[in-house]
Amino acid sequence: MPILVLTGVLFAGLSFHLRSSAEQAFQQQVLAARQAAEELAARAVLFSEREVPSGRTLSDMLLSMGLDFATIQSVIESARPVFDLRREFRAGQRLAIGRNPAGEFRAVRYRMDADRELWVATQPDGFRAKIKTIPSVVELIGVTGVVRDSLYNAVLDAGESAVLAVQLADVFGWDLDFYTDPQPGDRFRLIVEKKRYLDGTPGTYGRILAAEYVNAGRGYQAILFREPSGRPVYYAPDGKSLQKAFLRSPLKYGGRISSRFSYSRFHPVLRRHRPHLGVDYAAPIGTPVQAVGDGRVVFAGRRPGEGKMVHLRHANGYETMYLHLSAILVRPGEHVSQGQVIGRVGSTGLSTGPHLDFRVLQHGRYRNFLALRLPPAQPVAHKDWEEFVAVRDRFLALLAETTRPIPGTELADDELASVPARPPVNKASGSSFDR
Repeated sequence: MPILVLTGVLFAGLSFHLRSSAEQAFQQQVLAARQAAEELAARAVLFSEREVPSGRTLSDMLLSMGLDFATIQSVIESARPVFDLRREFRAGQRLAIGRNPAGEFRAVRYRMDADRELWVATQPDGFRAKIKTIPSVVELIGVTGVVRDSLYNAVLDAGESAVLAVQLADVFGWDLDFYTDPQPGDRFRLIVEKKRYLDGTPGTYGRILAAEYVNAGRGYQAILFREPSGRPVYYAPDGKSLQKAFLRSPLKYGGRISSRFSYSRFHPVLRRHRPHLGVDYAAPIGTPVQAVGDGRVVFAGRRPGEGKMVHLRHANGYETMYLHLSAILVRPGEHVSQGQVIGRVGSTGLSTGPHLDFRVLQHGRYRNFLALRLPPAQPVAHKDWEEFVAVRDRFLALLAETTRPIPGTELADDELASVPARPPVNKASGSSFDR
């Protein structure tokens, strides 16, 4: 009997000890978890972000966001080895300040471009800067639309950005003037690369790989392929190049034809009939004016009647003149590329209102630009024909697909590298294609 009592006491003591040890271990785990949570909260960074307005410097922005001069200088100097914030700080980008829950400064984040961010974060020994890549995936999407008043609005109605309207206009810019040619009921469809950012940033567009535009019942199609030199070029399905010597319009945005080429026109300022050897495009002051073709600047300055003007010389005896500008953006002797902005619409010289007087000469003789027919560039090379047909057939088939991301078309980096780069896009900001 004493043995049984002793055994019971031992078991009771052992049970109490185990229960006490378990409670102590649990309390230790709770304490460790609380400490870990506190440390995590201390390391947490909460960002407040702003868009950089025009005319603001980096120092101005950081001061307005609560940083002192010494910290600002340290941030700039720490970033300099990887990115010069003083020189590359641009309006329209995103700038953010990170603080912990206690309000202590921890980091600066600057969106360099669509794909990269600069981070400058506090460390025990100072600041450390690095560039982070924004995770993304590239998809092929199909976009279709119907024009009611302008290509610009039609692309917006299709749920896409106006940037895509600019790119589509560039594809067919040698055949169509998107300020005068579009008609209500025109239709378009295209296949374009679209990069989707996994952080929720609005997507960006890559190359238009194939496109179709039906203007007043006449269809135009384009397939992105390459010249023998490797330069990307758009071709019609029969292999003929869409590129021509001149674009169809000297204006990037807006404008309507207010006066046509004539050998006897009543001049509104001189009040008498005289030849009008160009085409007038009415447009707001400041509208970008583009070179219709590659060439060299032979004159850029002011003349009494023409006002501020630019005179370009092109191949095969062609010259173009851009009159009554408000601003000249090129210098004599400079080489310009097709689509490059060379000036802005104005009303200088003998002018009754803002417009561009655009003139074309061929071997010294004025020609009517609206009636000018220029030969296209070379067609697809014979040695590349079979490859072109395979590319053409694939993308023409995709044009008939859905307007959302096309299943199975996400492109890996190595696949993207094998596709020709998109031709340069005219990157000028503007209002719209509205007429």
